[in-house]
Amino acid sequence: MAHEQAVQVYLDDDDLARLERCSRERGWTKSQVVRAALRALTRTPERDPLLAASGMIDGLPADASERFDDYLNQTYVAERPPPYGARRRRAKPVRR
Repeated sequence: MAHEQAVQVYLDDDDLARLERCSRERGWTKSQVVRAALRALTRTPERDPLLAASGMIDGLPADASERFDDYLNQTYVAERPPPYGARRRRAKPVRR
């Protein structure tokens, strides 16, 4: 196990509220939130899975990142929803 050292950080009221809200929503300690944020901010591109995948797909439009939703909507085909009020079969009660 790595040796841990205490660090003191001064936060304004807004940042402290953000930290407390984030830790409460995730069920983490404040220290865990700070460590996760620090690791995310200092991660090298080689260790970031999203950055590692960047550029892997050839032939995408130059504006793919800017118009992602437009391109997705053009290619996405949703299944038809069931008719309104469609009845579902009820499971038969189990007799014992």
